[in-house]
Amino acid sequence: MGSSAVEKLFSRPLPVTAKFAEREERKQTVLITLEMHSITSPIHTKELVVRLTDETDLFFLYTLRLNEEDFQSLKAQQGLLVDFSAFPQRFVDLLELCLQEQHKESPKFILHLVSSDKTCASLNVIETNPFKHLTHLSLRLVPGADSDVKKYLADCLKLLKDQYTSLQTKLETTEAELKQRLHQTQQALSARTLELDNLKGDWTSKTNSLSNQHAREITAEREKALQLQSSYQQRYERERKELEQAHMKIVQQTETRLYELEGINKDLTDRKYKSEATIRELKSKLSSLEDEHHHMKQELVNLRKENSALDSDYHEQEKQNNQLKTKVAVLEQELKDKDQVLARSSDLLGSEQEQKHKYEEEIKKKQQQIVKFEQSTKAMSEELIKGNQIIQKLQGEIKAYHGKLKLRNQITTEQEKLLGEKEDTIQKTTADNQQLKETLRQREEENRKLNETLETTTQKLEESRQIIKTNENVINWLNKQVTDSQLSGQQKLTHGTFEMPSSGGSSFRPTGSALHNFSTPAVSSIGRPSFEPTPTVPHHPSRPQQPQVQYKPVQTHGPVSKSTPVPPLS
Repeated sequence: MGSSAVEKLFSRPLPVTAKFAEREERKQTVLITLEMHSITSPIHTKELVVRLTDETDLFFLYTLRLNEEDFQSLKAQQGLLVDFSAFPQRFVDLLELCLQEQHKESPKFILHLVSSDKTCASLNVIETNPFKHLTHLSLRLVPGADSDVKKYLADCLKLLKDQYTSLQTKLETTEAELKQRLHQTQQALSARTLELDNLKGDWTSKTNSLSNQHAREITAEREKALQLQSSYQQRYERERKELEQAHMKIVQQTETRLYELEGINKDLTDRKYKSEATIRELKSKLSSLEDEHHHMKQELVNLRKENSALDSDYHEQEKQNNQLKTKVAVLEQELKDKDQVLARSSDLLGSEQEQKHKYEEEIKKKQQQIVKFEQSTKAMSEELIKGNQIIQKLQGEIKAYHGKLKLRNQITTEQEKLLGEKEDTIQKTTADNQQLKETLRQREEENRKLNETLETTTQKLEESRQIIKTNENVINWLNKQVTDSQLSGQQKLTHGTFEMPSSGGSSFRPTGSALHNFSTPAVSSIGRPSFEPTPTVPHHPSRPQQPQVQYKPVQTHGPVSKSTPVPPLS
């Protein structure tokens, strides 16, 4: 065989599961060695040598020699995807994975050495998963013959001899070096012992002198320390007395301040109770005024109903009067045309005049009823004026109460500022002052509650103001309606004169029995809308919501005449 160069690729012990025909399955640690042999003569080729050995069993030897031709058949049989040049490194990678997984309970990559007979054995690299065991590579190894085992043992013995000779030479050289070093160290030790004896003598003399000097310095320092201690003690006692006096002053000041704050708090509680009593009185007054207002509203509704009934009667009488006027005009035209029927028409006219006198008497009675209605409306307006005066008085009381509330708010804010300034001094006092802090916190909580009650009372006062304003608007509107109705009644109902509105504009005035200058007037009927207001009151959570103001025109008989528009409530 020609010369060859050997390149060791891998040599590590690995756990292998061995399955032999005549023995049971067992795990053993096997030394796997991979070498790449490069053969130069007669042909330049490369050969991969895989060797399995066991240090505990010197006769355990399995080898595989794989050249390029053998690898091609292995590649075709097992479906490998690498070339011969890359195969050794891939095989080393698989062995490294087995080495990494060897300490796990369930390793993913394991090695199996299976032998069915004594002629050959197969080394399998298996990947385990829950589904199946996947064999990545299977190599057929040949067990070593006697000559191979002897050669392997001879190589091992030669290697051990070489190691022994190298170790023996190293031992001899190291022994000579150590003997030389020991002789040098003994000489140096004798010299150092002499120096040490000399230094010990010098050191004892120096320590004696230094200890004497140190004892003298210690006595002097002790005397100084005693003097300083006495002076510091006197100073400490003096400062302690000053601090105690200052602390007592601060405690007395805080106690006096606490008494003052308790007095102020008592005054504030008294004022709070008084204010609550006044608020209750104002509420009762307001409820009584609301009841009176509701009663007056009902009376006003009843009066309006009576007024509408009177208006309807008045319009019916006006219609009859207009019919009579048309009949008189027809008779006048007949008198002009026919002189022969004058006597008969005059008799008819006399009867008509009698009916007219009857109607005039009825109209006088209606006017008397209207005068009575005006008197009742005047009395009602006087009562409304009185109610306005009471409301104004209540508004004045509410303004005065507002001023008192502002004063109380200013006092409470000043107290809170003073308390904030004194918090720093109170924190420096002892644990006894903690109780004072708790009392102050309670007072602040009470002041906060007082402020909240004041805010609620101010809100209620604002709501009562709005209610009063709406009531005033309703009263003003009612007064205006009453005055308008009075003026319209005075203008339209005059004693002994009837004006008939028309485009021609002629009037009919009876003056005794003589009838002359009659013209045909245009027939018209006067209609006037009347409105029924219901006041709007703002919603309050503690009162039931009152109905809003709605104006509903009540249509009388005949067309509605143009009148002044009703002002809306604000």
